[in-house]
Amino acid sequence: MESHEVFIDKINEVYIRVDSEMSIAQEISDHFTFLVPGHTFIPAFRKRIWDGKIRLFNVMNRQLYYGLLPHLCKFLFLRDYKTKFKHDFKNDYVELNDDYIHTLKLPVKPRQYQIDAASHALSSHRSLLLSPTASGKSLIIYILVRYLKRKTLILVPTTSLVSQMYNDFREYGWDVANNCHTIFAGRDKVSELPVIISTWQSVYKMPQKYFEQYELVIGDEAHGFKSKSLTSIMTKCVNAKYRIGTTGTLDGTQTHKLVLEGLFGKVHKVTTTKDLIEKKHLSAFKINALVLKHPDSICFDLKNISYQEELEYLISSEARNNYIMNLVTGLEKNSLLLFRFVEKHGRILYDMIKENTDGRKIFFVYGGTDSDTREQIRHIVESESDAIIVASYGVFSVGVNIRNLHNIIFASPSKSRIRNLQSIGRGLRLSDKKEIATLYDIADDLDVWANAIIKNKASVIKSQIISMLVAHCNENDIAIATGEDAQITQAYDLGIVRTAKDRLNDVPDAPGGE
Repeated sequence: MESHEVFIDKINEVYIRVDSEMSIAQEISDHFTFLVPGHTFIPAFRKRIWDGKIRLFNVMNRQLYYGLLPHLCKFLFLRDYKTKFKHDFKNDYVELNDDYIHTLKLPVKPRQYQIDAASHALSSHRSLLLSPTASGKSLIIYILVRYLKRKTLILVPTTSLVSQMYNDFREYGWDVANNCHTIFAGRDKVSELPVIISTWQSVYKMPQKYFEQYELVIGDEAHGFKSKSLTSIMTKCVNAKYRIGTTGTLDGTQTHKLVLEGLFGKVHKVTTTKDLIEKKHLSAFKINALVLKHPDSICFDLKNISYQEELEYLISSEARNNYIMNLVTGLEKNSLLLFRFVEKHGRILYDMIKENTDGRKIFFVYGGTDSDTREQIRHIVESESDAIIVASYGVFSVGVNIRNLHNIIFASPSKSRIRNLQSIGRGLRLSDKKEIATLYDIADDLDVWANAIIKNKASVIKSQIISMLVAHCNENDIAIATGEDAQITQAYDLGIVRTAKDRLNDVPDAPGGE
């Protein structure tokens, strides 16, 4: 082996092997090593038993995720390393045509971007399809499954989405009873049917032998596959030649993107929310940010608390919950209220809303609601005009398809970019019964005390500037402008503010300031 030669071989459908000198291997390892976002808050890092980094290339066994092959080749090319392939990694190009689409006898005509996305996935064998909510990802998955005709595992995050995917396939005209088996809530994990639709929670503890049967694995809502349990499933699927992920959102970090690309393949942008709204494929959308100002006395008491303690205060605030209840009951048409904590917040809001409404259908959905009930609620709301769903983020923020939804209210704050974007997507689906969807994003201003100090100090400074203006104008026989704002402007024009600026440090703090 020459000093600058790198040999790349295929181990299985999960890993490739990269053979080179140790110095190059270490260089590759450094390139594929990243600090985990938020690592400083993880106990293992705080206990100094982990350095906060994730390493995607193993220097000892020289293994790298198959999906990172394009990134590896680019890295080696830019450094002029000689690369030799011991395996033919090329794939044949597949382009789906209208003749094949017609054979599926679909009740709806696929949009061109859906056909292009399926063609791309079939050509590359592995891909992470980035396509926004309501862009028709289930139809893309259906086209892939029907075309490949292989033993397939479709993984989704919730039981609701298992039922939804199964029903979508039935609506597309397939005989699902003889082709699809669903797994959740203790159902049999083994089936001779060609397509298995399962929550990842139901199968992640199964041995590798179970996963070796699958030649096609599809991860719906793939942004969640960075977790250890989901990663273990993907690494057990050693014979899955086709590995397709679909998601509407990534969290924006390089680490998240590369882990997912390693498991599935390169990100392929299918379309955008903006394009779909402009083409009238998605509903028009607006956001109303509602800022709730809390009493100064409370803000002062909360000024040194942690984020978790602040969250506890917000969800237990009677005044805040009353505001949310009045907001929801005052909105017309179908509304979805999303919360984070079931007993401490969600159930309280549900009871308050139920007590203060007459005649409206109100539903409470959380992790303990069985999948059949969730599916029934989804269908009921589609035919209602004034229903209210009080649901947990975990159940209803991802993938649930309710077209007839007009209002979304965030009852609990969330730092998760993915959760927020996914939740917004619940209102984007097009319906003949709505013209526009509205998000009511409730924010809380707990800095009123600090703002009062700033305003107080600003008022003192303003008074000083005007006093100096009056003195200057009297000494120089200059007419004084009328009105405080005009006088401040005049002070700037005359250069008096510079004199005042030199004295700002002498301005006393407002009463109660630190």
